[in-house]
Amino acid sequence: MQDLTSSWLLGYEVWNRLHAHAAPEAVKDTARIILRSVFLIDLAHAALGRALDPFPVAVKTLDGLHLASMDFTRNTGRDVRVATYDRRLAQAAEAMGFALWQWNES
Repeated sequence: MQDLTSSWLLGYEVWNRLHAHAAPEAVKDTARIILRSVFLIDLAHAALGRALDPFPVAVKTLDGLHLASMDFTRNTGRDVRVATYDRRLAQAAEAMGFALWQWNES
């Protein structure tokens, strides 16, 4: 079992998609359980400030905020591996020196 960390942005994105697709209550309940297992950090000024600087690969706005949060977390001394299916986000994360989480890991 590994610690899962993200910014509150993850919660906003999950709920936005669930509401947009009129997800049934059972799916929302599962989302609540999963989100409770993730340590959600505030979007600190240091992270937001990093998002203003260029990234090594062009990224979408929300991905830039995720990358900035990851960079902020790494700068606190935590080991950060990125879990994503988004190829562009993965490419940017690797270019910033982040390891990608392998889906076959347990």
